[in-house]
Amino acid sequence: MDVKSFIKAARLRTLPLSISGIIVGSYLGVEYLNSILTTNSIKIVVWLTPIFWLAILTTIGFQVLSNFANDYGDFVKGSDKNRTGEARMVSSGKITPKQMKMAMIITTIITLIIALLLIYVSFGKDNFGYSILFFVLGIASITAAIKYTVGNAAYGYSGFGDVFVFLFFGLVSVVGSYFLYTKSINFEIFLPAISIGLLSTAVLNLNNLRDREEDQKNNKNTLVVKLGTDNAKKYHYSLIIGALITALIYVFLNYESPYQLIFLVAFIPLIKNIKTVAENKIPAALDSELKKVALSTFLFAILFGIGNTFF
Repeated sequence: MDVKSFIKAARLRTLPLSISGIIVGSYLGVEYLNSILTTNSIKIVVWLTPIFWLAILTTIGFQVLSNFANDYGDFVKGSDKNRTGEARMVSSGKITPKQMKMAMIITTIITLIIALLLIYVSFGKDNFGYSILFFVLGIASITAAIKYTVGNAAYGYSGFGDVFVFLFFGLVSVVGSYFLYTKSINFEIFLPAISIGLLSTAVLNLNNLRDREEDQKNNKNTLVVKLGTDNAKKYHYSLIIGALITALIYVFLNYESPYQLIFLVAFIPLIKNIKTVAENKIPAALDSELKKVALSTFLFAILFGIGNTFF
């Protein structure tokens, strides 16, 4: 068994994007807890809490599982024959389908164990209802990760991948991690959750813009294939601008310091990306933009969290 091939199949470059929502939700959750502490209480530091690290590990598990399933599912459907970007390990013959299925099973078990530990640490024995709710969410996340490209009803092949990314990378990730700390939800937390969801969807949209021609040949009806290149580009612009607007609304509603606007630094490369996409004529050239948007989203999460909690 070639460990390096499994590491490549895990696609480590996708991990910063996957944990962006956890960073935002955790920072804001801890900020809420600190706001209700008494004056002499010791402030909670987000990266010193077990909830934060267990949530990060759980999310990484879901992402790696999704990447393994994507590698396997695209091989089964034959949609990776002439792909642009990173080579898929099963299609290239470096990992057998049987080995990949076993890797998916092992990853599922490990991730589920970490998720159960996260639930216990967060809710203990006194919030059984919440524990059940998050256990169901965990199962739903595992199912969604696998069904993206695996099976006859793979929703990644029918244009619903964007919905999955928006919901799980944005709403579930941010609101869920916030709830793990606070055991409560308010309307405002959905604003940064929408921002993360839209930016994560923008990464997927770029991926699908790059692969549109091959996807169309292989009957992989992504939203880009359905919309066409021109409309998909307009959709891309709206995702990034929408993320900026919802983040600004959150700051407006909770304004205390100009440092809360430090996240705007992350939008400099994102606005440049809009220009690049608008001028693009060669889909393969968009491959380098994927990393830029993903890392900009990760930077946004860190700066947004810091700006709204430290100052």
